[in-house]
Amino acid sequence: MTPHPTRRSALLAAAGALALGAAAPVLAQQRVIHIVVPFGTGAVQDTVARAFNNELGTALNAAVIVENRAGAGGTVGAAIAAKAPADGNTLVLAAASHHIAGFLYSKLPYDPLKDFVGVANIGNAGYVLAVASGLNVSNTADFIKEVKANPGKYNYASAGNGSATHLAMASFLAKAGLQMTHIPTKSTGEAVNEVLAGRVQAVISSSIGVIGFQNDPRMKLLASTGQQRSPFLPNLPTVAESGLPGYAFDSWIGLLAPAGTPKAEIDRLNAATNKVLADPAIQERFKRLGVEPRSQSAEEFQKLLRADWDAMGAVVKASGAKVD
Repeated sequence: MTPHPTRRSALLAAAGALALGAAAPVLAQQRVIHIVVPFGTGAVQDTVARAFNNELGTALNAAVIVENRAGAGGTVGAAIAAKAPADGNTLVLAAASHHIAGFLYSKLPYDPLKDFVGVANIGNAGYVLAVASGLNVSNTADFIKEVKANPGKYNYASAGNGSATHLAMASFLAKAGLQMTHIPTKSTGEAVNEVLAGRVQAVISSSIGVIGFQNDPRMKLLASTGQQRSPFLPNLPTVAESGLPGYAFDSWIGLLAPAGTPKAEIDRLNAATNKVLADPAIQERFKRLGVEPRSQSAEEFQKLLRADWDAMGAVVKASGAKVD
């Protein structure tokens, strides 16, 4: 016997409600983890975060969402992450600029070292000194000679006040005794574009920002800034070996959580991240970005952060850079 239409609709509705009720707890169990990127779309941290967030979500059985919270040299996004609940559901993908801000800015609504705990080291990002092709130089020594002969004539671009690209060049200029005008932009990509367009003469960019312009006639890559030559640009000399001995600058990239996040949660996130970093496909993806993956325990990464805090303080002091 076929149920009356009204009764049949009621039965179907009840069955549907039961099905949804059964599914709801499953949906509710899907954890959502937010990775705050304190710079805009296309910035180094943004590109790195989006290179592994889906795989990290799979490893954690969660949805890992990248959120861009740009502004004030990365301090806006860092402040948001610092004030988030310490439950492991909000992380920030930080780099050298995170600690630099603590010494550049006279006031911050958070402490870059004390208000965060290291979760996982993602890798090391190298930097490159690049100039507009209109500048008649072919190496670091030529660049220093040209700028020294024309104090204040030339400009350099950065990803913004307080960014690693700002401090990298500020410390270079201080060590070489040079004067250039700082042109802050909103991202590394914009800073590089200013050089490509010839509106600005130089930039120290992350490798990812310029690696695709090695053969572009609008730009010359003069040197890498690390202690050793970049494995991604092995034919490019370092700044130290090509004109400015003793100069070096590179950056860690890693995940931080608000201070107070339980150790068990930190260890779980660290293990999942290291599992993702061990994937050859992810390693190849990072290689194309100019990032060397660095797997560490949370404790090892925390030691690196403490050492970097001291190192960045010394670099900022030597550069004389300051942001009000």
